[in-house]
Amino acid sequence: MKDPRLIEASMRTHQGQIRDHNEDFITHWEPKNSQDEAKNGWLYIVADGVGGADAGEVASQFASERAVEHYLNDNHDLGFGERLWRAMQAANTDLRQMVADRSDDSRMATTMVAAVISGQQVYMGNVGDSRGYHWRNGRIRQITKDHSLVAKLVEEGAITAEEAANHPRKNVILYSLGSEKTPQIDIFELTIQPGDILFLCSDGLTRHVADEEIENILAEHEPTSVTRILIDLANERGGEDNISVAVLRYDNRNAASAPQKITTGTSSKPAASRMLWLYTIILTLVQTILIILIWASLQV
Repeated sequence: MKDPRLIEASMRTHQGQIRDHNEDFITHWEPKNSQDEAKNGWLYIVADGVGGADAGEVASQFASERAVEHYLNDNHDLGFGERLWRAMQAANTDLRQMVADRSDDSRMATTMVAAVISGQQVYMGNVGDSRGYHWRNGRIRQITKDHSLVAKLVEEGAITAEEAANHPRKNVILYSLGSEKTPQIDIFELTIQPGDILFLCSDGLTRHVADEEIENILAEHEPTSVTRILIDLANERGGEDNISVAVLRYDNRNAASAPQKITTGTSSKPAASRMLWLYTIILTLVQTILIILIWASLQV
């Protein structure tokens, strides 16, 4: 059966200008047909091996691949959001077990942001400071919440957002996969429309490129160009960390394949209304002619 192709996706990763290897990892699972799509949706993941931890690149790849496997094999009677949360928690358990089995005192952890798209519903899972955004009609908003020290300080009013951008501990994250038995994993749900874009990235991008810049570039370029342009821009500004970007556009050309939201507003009148309007005009004309004829007969 034909691939539904509801999502036009572009994913790209780069080691940056400072690091000698890439601890980020990107992966995805896409359905082969409409049955696959209905069963599992579309799954995309961006993970960032935690800086300072040993073998961060191993952690990000291992946890991502295990999350995909757990998600696909979980109970399909569960909701997509619950399946995603369970998959990420299971990947955390697997990562911790792998580290324990190595018996070499190594430390492995990773952030993760993931998106499952089913029809017009989106479920985003997040742990750490990799981010998920939603773009619509030229405007972008961050969906996920950073699990970082500076984000918590901003939330509590201890520092401003401007101070957070240059805070000496801005890279300290509070939760990650592999760092604890049951890390905090947030799940967010939203509804998308044809033409909307979901945007996932590691903090290697957002430390160099502002949300407003991402917003404008998404508006002006195709997904494959966006990933290249943003990574190049981050590298031009220092590329201090690994950089990963995923652009997922809900494709207008396939909008008929998805459930359509009924909207209200100005539109052409339905056929019944047009017929009633025409009937009223004809009746008025007939009445006018009759009045003229009666008046004329009285003048004779």
